[in-house]
Amino acid sequence: MRPVLLMKVFVTRRIPPEGRAALAQAADCEVEQWDSDEPIPVKELERGVAGAHGLLCLLSDCVDKRILDAAGANLKVISTLSVGVDHLALDEIKKRGIRVGYTPDVLTDTTAELAVSLLLTTCRRLPEAIEEVKNGGWTSWKPLWLCGYGLTQSTVGIVGLGRIGQAIARRLKPFGVQRFLYTGRQPRPEEAAEFQAEFVSTPELAAQSDFIVVACSLTPATKGLCNKDFFQKMKETAVFVNISRGDVVNQDDLYQALASGQIAAAGLDVTTPEPLPTNHPLLTLKNCVILPHIGSATHRTRNTMSMLAANNLLAGLRGEPMPSELML
Repeated sequence: MRPVLLMKVFVTRRIPPEGRAALAQAADCEVEQWDSDEPIPVKELERGVAGAHGLLCLLSDCVDKRILDAAGANLKVISTLSVGVDHLALDEIKKRGIRVGYTPDVLTDTTAELAVSLLLTTCRRLPEAIEEVKNGGWTSWKPLWLCGYGLTQSTVGIVGLGRIGQAIARRLKPFGVQRFLYTGRQPRPEEAAEFQAEFVSTPELAAQSDFIVVACSLTPATKGLCNKDFFQKMKETAVFVNISRGDVVNQDDLYQALASGQIAAAGLDVTTPEPLPTNHPLLTLKNCVILPHIGSATHRTRNTMSMLAANNLLAGLRGEPMPSELML
């Protein structure tokens, strides 16, 4: 009886238990994992992926030509534990006939919840308020102390009315938002109808919105979209939130806008780089709330993502339809 040839799978990080179990139960695969919660060094990634048939990676793993060359001709599938794919050299991957799996939809609601949480935290100045309680700054009730901005009767601008952008608008609507604006590559009248959202240009959105939430994909067209010109058009009382990708924002321009009082406040769940250095100027500002990219960080969502990533990988290796394949 001929021995069964196992397909080599390399996993670049510890992943949640459901996805890990799905891979462990695959009798036709031999799984090797970088056993750490920290990013894998490039040299270790090159070593681990050599000869692999499948790679399960994270958005912090840059899978470029160098890594693909290190993998060699066996590599048939790359499955990323993310909805974003800007860390993958897609042109090179397509050229080599490698299939790609990703995890859309499953993190939409969780990320929208985080966006709303971050917006409320930022506009109502909660980190400042918590700090004042801890440091003794809370001396009495004061009429003008720690006043922020509310959503009732406001105009909210959403950059990118995709799945996550719509989910954010859906959650903000009950707060009494008066008007929704959105911008993107093209109008989306069917999706916008639920919120009576108006399609406007990016400068119009910047100028008219009380709150701006960036929820677009990172593309050559959106890289650096939120820059000095964008912030100069915003109201002095406006609040800016980014939950998409750090590179959509020019952070030096954002710092100047916040430090000079050109805009009221900003909340970021994504930065460039990640992690943001602890001496970064944005971290010195009271009116800037920065989170460590936790948009999808609930136990249920991360488990679901890991299961989908594992199933994408296994289906691809077996020549079957993937649950969520990125068509290249």
